[in-house]
Formats: sequence, structure tokens, C-alpha cells
Amino acid sequence: MIGNVDLSLDPLVVGVIFGMVVVTVITKMGGLWLLSQFEVSDRLQAGITVLPGAIVVAILAPELAEGGPPEWGAALVAGIVMWRTGNILLTLVVGVLTVVTFRALVP
Repeated sequence: MIGNVDLSLDPLVVGVIFGMVVVTVITKMGGLWLLSQFEVSDRLQAGITVLPGAIVVAILAPELAEGGPPEWGAALVAGIVMWRTGNILLTLVVGVLTVVTFRALVP
């Protein structure tokens, strides 16, 4: 229990999450199968390689545009971590922890 809220596992929510997992796996497998049917050009391969980064930017850019000092500071910290380490997972973890910390400290 958190505060006055009783946390429980709703079967509908679990079912929806499971359904999203299944759809995600099918989509990924379908994409891999589809690409295996064609010869992939160097240009297409380069586009596929940068696609995860483009998706992250597409998700984060609106948050930064509408955000304030906590979000901008966290983006700066995450940028420095990425520049210094080159580790995407570490950068995402540091970015999330930093924005949570900054939001708690900055009113």
C-alpha cells in the first residue's frame, strides 16, 4: 500500500501488457523475415542502424521542448554521459535518474 492507495494486479492490465508483448515480438519477427526476403542496400542498412536513435529522439524532443530546467539539465547530463562513454543503456539510466532527481529538487 502506498499512501491510501491499495496496489493490486488487475488481470485486464496484465492481459493488455501481454498482448503488447506478443504484438511487439510478431512485428519484430515479421520485419526481420521481410528484410531477409530482399537484398538490403548499404543505404537501407545505414537507415536501419540509426533507427533506434531516431525513435528515442522523436520521443524525447517534445518532452524537452515542453520541459523546463529539470528536463534540460537531465538532457545535458545524459549528453555528457553519452559523449564520454558511448553507452546508450547507461545514458538512458543516468538520464532518467537525473530527471527524477532534478524534478524533486527544482520546484
